Amino acid sequence: MNMDGIKRIAVVGAGVMGHGIAQVFAQGGHQVILQDTSGALLERAEERIRMNLRALAEGGLEDKDRIEQIASRITSTVDLREAVAEADFVTESVSEDLRIKIEVFRALSSLAPRHAILASNTSMLRITDIGRHVTHKERLVTAHWFNPPYLIPVVEVVKGEHTSLDTVERTVALLEGMGKVPIRVLKEVPGHLLNRIQFALFRETLALLEAGVAAPEEIDKAVSGSLGLRLAAIGPLRSIDLAGLDLFWFGMRDIFRSLDTSREPPGIIQEKVEAGHVGKKCGKGFFEYRSDGLVDETERERDGKLIRLLKILYPRKGEGHA
Repeated sequence: MNMDGIKRIAVVGAGVMGHGIAQVFAQGGHQVILQDTSGALLERAEERIRMNLRALAEGGLEDKDRIEQIASRITSTVDLREAVAEADFVTESVSEDLRIKIEVFRALSSLAPRHAILASNTSMLRITDIGRHVTHKERLVTAHWFNPPYLIPVVEVVKGEHTSLDTVERTVALLEGMGKVPIRVLKEVPGHLLNRIQFALFRETLALLEAGVAAPEEIDKAVSGSLGLRLAAIGPLRSIDLAGLDLFWFGMRDIFRSLDTSREPPGIIQEKVEAGHVGKKCGKGFFEYRSDGLVDETERERDGKLIRLLKILYPRKGEGHA
């Protein structure tokens, strides 16, 4: 069965990531069943999908007259058996808890068709561990999307210990067919590829904040207005090439000695978590947030900027691109 045989998609989990992943598959022309144990969450997901599509249309990344057509390709259910019984590709996006994911994949192993690829959106865990009770483990793969999935082009495709190359390539082809940018990750490591890079940045950022080097607003402005722009355009390794490896080598000899090397989360994070200041979902983290119930004004601003950047960095080549 080649990539053309992947018609029906099941997305397990309708939360922050799941509804956006379902949306992208529907934009790509696939029939999608979105499953969650919460009917209220499924209703909220439907609202978010339509809102996302309207924002994309306003930004020129989707056609306004396709919104209803796209939305009609997505059905929802609380019944896992119903969701996956005829699926060609199943992707889960449930809590980042190994025990929960193991149980989900145990169920998928018996409920999904033998030919179906079983993918996980895990950001940190190994698909080899998640799928320990799955039969025919060659169909297991990690397909790790980034938030918001309907805007961020990259999806990491991580090969597990038992994943076949055919599964990897069919997943890559499926994602490319929807205008995504799949990244083949050839070896399982905690956090895959991009979260390891991202957390290294976060560690140093938090160390600088904790040391009082700059205020939160200044740090965010500094990164988004310099490194963020440059890395979006060419990436870190080409940045080193353009500046000169010799220059970086000399700089690394000095600055590496002073970089943070903590092996545990910093105290500034622990203090905020213990105080209940866990970010947007509670209204306060490093900054304060206001929400209308579906999306925060900061998310609207972020998505607007991402849409404008995408139109420059990843121009549309046809319909169905997220």
